[in-house]
Amino acid sequence: MHDAPRENLLGTRRFSPFFWTQTLGAFNDNVFKNALVILVTFQIAGLSQEQINLYVNLAAGLFILPFFLFSATAGQLAEKYEKSRLIRWIKLAEIGIMALGVVGLYLGSVPFLLGVLFLMGAQSALFGPVKYSILPQALHPSELITGNAWVEAATFLAILLGTMLGGWLIAQSDGVPGVGAVIVAVAILGYLTSRAIPPAPAAAPELKINWNAITETGRNIAFMRGNRTVFLSVLGISWFWFYGATFLAQLPNWTKLNLGGNEEVVTLLLTVFSLGIGLGSLLCEKLSGHKVEIGLVPLGSIGLSLFGVDIYFAAPGEALITGLGAAAWLAKAGSTRVLIDLALIGISGGLFIVPLYALIQTRSEASHRSRIIAGNNILNAAFMVVSAVLAIVLLGAGLNIPQLFLAAAILNAGVAIFIYTLVPEFLMRFLAWMMIRVLYRIRVSGLEQHIPEEGAAIVVCNHVSFVDALIVGGSVRRPLRFVMYHKIFKIPGMNFLFRTARAIPIAPFKEDPMMLEAAYAEIDRALKNGEIVGLFPEGGLTPDGSVQSFKPGIEKILAATPVPVIPLAVRGLWGSMWSRINSKMRRARLPRRFRAEIELLAEAQIAPEGLTAAMLEARVREMRGDRA
Repeated sequence: MHDAPRENLLGTRRFSPFFWTQTLGAFNDNVFKNALVILVTFQIAGLSQEQINLYVNLAAGLFILPFFLFSATAGQLAEKYEKSRLIRWIKLAEIGIMALGVVGLYLGSVPFLLGVLFLMGAQSALFGPVKYSILPQALHPSELITGNAWVEAATFLAILLGTMLGGWLIAQSDGVPGVGAVIVAVAILGYLTSRAIPPAPAAAPELKINWNAITETGRNIAFMRGNRTVFLSVLGISWFWFYGATFLAQLPNWTKLNLGGNEEVVTLLLTVFSLGIGLGSLLCEKLSGHKVEIGLVPLGSIGLSLFGVDIYFAAPGEALITGLGAAAWLAKAGSTRVLIDLALIGISGGLFIVPLYALIQTRSEASHRSRIIAGNNILNAAFMVVSAVLAIVLLGAGLNIPQLFLAAAILNAGVAIFIYTLVPEFLMRFLAWMMIRVLYRIRVSGLEQHIPEEGAAIVVCNHVSFVDALIVGGSVRRPLRFVMYHKIFKIPGMNFLFRTARAIPIAPFKEDPMMLEAAYAEIDRALKNGEIVGLFPEGGLTPDGSVQSFKPGIEKILAATPVPVIPLAVRGLWGSMWSRINSKMRRARLPRRFRAEIELLAEAQIAPEGLTAAMLEARVREMRGDRA
């Protein structure tokens, strides 16, 4: 019994045209932006250093400004209209904007080019809500992590390549015609790929557009705040952009003053950082088991702080020798440490951000998803602006750039602790994910096909070890409300995880009749709220590895609230760590078979009508087979 082979998303029409459309757009934006910066900095005669500084900073501000002005409207448009058609309109606008960019390049008019950059920012602001809200419509829930991973990896790679190509092209003798030809050609190619994107129906076609950006922004934030997990995920993404912007904005000066490198070294470091984010994004697919695994978010935040602190110690003071090219800098002591730190910060960023995007897509209502993503874009832009202001203040107060990095890394740890305190589900999933992968090698089968994406249900499983709930809960994408024997619920160290997962402690009638009735009442509430409840109907750990008789409590639960039941079976767990293998071992609770290979199987849900505990026991016993 094995899950069906996965489709290669890049080979499917429901993903590939969109993937190339958004990748080409990110690439084109950065070809033009960096060509403009290099043109202003080095090639337009008669500009003073003060004018150059003004124009370079103004360019950054004008690209971000439209996200404040137009994101709220963009979110509404993405809800009201069919998304593939909306994308084609946006890509047609890109062709016109890039044509204006060519005119500006030939005129050499900085105000004109800055106006074009503002229009590019507006086009990007319009595209943002469609970009992330179309994925849940085009992909299966089990494909969202893969899709988001590819999108994030390709976006950062496109930014890197576009930045490098734009700077190289404009530096050539025929730089203006070269840049003009590329940006128009890529815009046309992006429009052509967009024509192959399949239709994605409007989520709220009856929506009346509110053109007031201020009041609509307030409504978007209210939508986000209505779902605590989604809102804090948005804040987490915005914090990532704050953290990343802090590092990227200081990269050239840090390279010059503290590393002693020239422009070649800046490009090298930017490449390593961007490739790190891309690699971290793709690692999410591997480490998450193709599900939205928010347990990776704390892992990413730990890396952001840990390697952010280490990069301070890698180069805390000013360089004694400056102006080194890439080859000379690489030969210098300590350069490898800097590269490793930057790469690991990038990887950690990918692990941090991809699950958060996927979580927003899966936990937000379809009718509000685009507007929530629009609100996310607004907050992202705001956090980047705050990053720039805070850097100016701290550097002006006497900090050097390495100390600024250290402050950001320490602040990141504080923000992470704050978020995980407010939503302990992140930390609980991280600890469960770590424990399962440290203690066991687990293979799952049938979970994606048979665990419903929404609605109430009960999962039942044989009970072999003290960590069965972690194994099942860490493997199932939806949060489970486990019903567990109160003495297991109270195990020191494990109790935090069980409480965070909102497990329901239960006791036999002879031990605590009041706890038993309270547990039944809580189970009934959970099912009526559309949650999934996890049961171990044997009522306790198996003493000998065999499946014990299922208690009749499942029948009482189904009589009160008839919901589908999904049978699960754990195989190969008996005798491993946290299981009991004989009476002597039960007293000692000593672990055996560290890193045991185990299986978790699921079969089709069973209708509640006429279902008995004995029938479920027979089904689970058959699934478990002879592999205890």
